[in-house]
Amino acid sequence: MLDKNGIAKRIAREVKDGFYVNLGIGIPTLVANYVRDDIEVEFQSENGVLGMGPFPFEGEEDADIINAGKQTITTLKGASFFDSALSFSMIRGQHVDLTILGAMEVAENGDIANWKIPGKMVKGMGGAMDLVASAENIIVAMMHTNRTGDSKLLKRCTLPLTGVGCVTKIVTNLAVLEVTENGFKLLERAPEVTVDEIKAATEGQLEIPDEVPEMILA
Repeated sequence: MLDKNGIAKRIAREVKDGFYVNLGIGIPTLVANYVRDDIEVEFQSENGVLGMGPFPFEGEEDADIINAGKQTITTLKGASFFDSALSFSMIRGQHVDLTILGAMEVAENGDIANWKIPGKMVKGMGGAMDLVASAENIIVAMMHTNRTGDSKLLKRCTLPLTGVGCVTKIVTNLAVLEVTENGFKLLERAPEVTVDEIKAATEGQLEIPDEVPEMILA
């Protein structure tokens, strides 16, 4: 199965030349490290950055240049900085081609829960609701199961929803799945992971084609 960097590396293959991409907090922030060198991509962060690059090397960090998760980042030539009003105008105006988010749960109909666990302190939803309400192409980066081994790909989300019927694709440590009218469709499996292992780890309806290829990460 994949680690977090493996998930990010696989999602980077979904990023196309000329795309404007929003990276959510957590695993999605790693995607910028693995985008192909021969394409041009503009990474946007809702705290007001367009033109994010990979994470800086140790000792080269600039504490004033951060992403929405307050991590230090680099910027590419031509990058720009602006206020939150303009940033969310980009998001709400559907000027972002691809949104990559983390999640605690995803339902078989594409519902997503990624902002709150009841009873635990939260700082707020942040930009997640705007992103899922406005984006037409949402890929979720997440672990397939939680720490106790229970599936996070469910028939119905049990946590407070962030968005309804909005997720298009999911990349986990076990598989790549597409959200369809019939539930989750298994597209690819992680190296050395079997279809039976994926099936056992998925609570929601899972469509399994006759042939399920192994992920290509290079």
